[in-house]
Amino acid sequence: MSIAGRPVAAQLRARVPALTGRVVARLLADLPVYADLPHEEISGDIADIVQHNLRLFADVVEHRRPATDAELAQQRDSAAQRAEEGVPLDAILTAYQVGTAMCWQEAAKGALPGDLATVLEIMDRIMVLQQQLTSAVSSAYLEARQILDSQDHGGRHALMAALLTGEPLDRFTHRTGLRPAARYLTMTLALAPHPDELNQPPGPGAGVAARRKIRRVRTVLDHFAGTPVLTALDASGGTVLLPAAEPPPWHGPGGLYALIEEATRAAGVPVTAAAETAEPEVVPAAVARNAEIVDLIARTNRPPGLYRLADVLLEYQLSRPSEALHGLAQLLRPLEAKPELLRTLETYLELGLDRRATAAALHIHPNTVDYRIRRIDRLTGLSPARPADLQHISAALVARRSV
Repeated sequence: MSIAGRPVAAQLRARVPALTGRVVARLLADLPVYADLPHEEISGDIADIVQHNLRLFADVVEHRRPATDAELAQQRDSAAQRAEEGVPLDAILTAYQVGTAMCWQEAAKGALPGDLATVLEIMDRIMVLQQQLTSAVSSAYLEARQILDSQDHGGRHALMAALLTGEPLDRFTHRTGLRPAARYLTMTLALAPHPDELNQPPGPGAGVAARRKIRRVRTVLDHFAGTPVLTALDASGGTVLLPAAEPPPWHGPGGLYALIEEATRAAGVPVTAAAETAEPEVVPAAVARNAEIVDLIARTNRPPGLYRLADVLLEYQLSRPSEALHGLAQLLRPLEAKPELLRTLETYLELGLDRRATAAALHIHPNTVDYRIRRIDRLTGLSPARPADLQHISAALVARRSV
């Protein structure tokens, strides 16, 4: 079909990049909920689905047929994702109508009186496609919302609550008919804010960015477990319970370290995690321990990643209330008025007593590092150069962060 001597389908395909930009700009101008979406989503998912729709319209016109179910799959997936992110259905349908109208305007541009029959046929094609889009998008959105609502209020929610509160399992099984797994991999996650959360003013946009981050992490966890996992996550992190027939390996392909690396890539932010495999009866204690470990990691300025209790045994033990804890912290009290000495000491230990690396990290001369270490020795009576003192210094630094 041609208008003004131009094949409509070929003209539309050639104009897809420019028309996509115009449609996206119109959505941002006319629909506040789209203006509040993260830039990452606008330039990614939203622009992709607009391009897909424009090319689909060109195919429908060229072949003079309705869209197939396969050609509407991407729109259904997009609608399900928007449902998870809390974007209202009416805004999504309005966006499709705006895009369809702009596509029609582009197709009919320059039409002459002799093109009336073609214009009417194209109008008929686009109305059929709009009906198909509305049906596919609405059904996918409502199905996703139904699943989400049932998960929030159904058996999975009840199971996680029972495990975290330590409800007797026989009573829970009798009450719900659900049977917990033989054991669970318990995980506590700490998620850093995504740039789109920080760059958005308070409101729907920041919330959407946070939900996208959480959804991506859940997708990775579900794929790892091979089944939907139990989660209680918000923008800053939370608790995860993965059914585990056997304790999963920590290292190698399919191990837990690789899992957290993949979750970090998917979320687009640093992820700190602590994990422990536990039988259902001791899940509450394992979750509490994981939370303490993640808190210790933050307080001791360790890098993000996955940690076990074995990785923080000294810090964990020193974080227990005791008389010795305060005494250890007091060993470095003479340095409180000399923050440059305390920072040098911390960096020196973190970098394995490497004076040159310490100097580079602090932007000072290596001789200055040596001078400061000598001053620390004079003020505290402790020197990292003496093995016996090194143990006390390491414990004292941990104790200072714990009291």
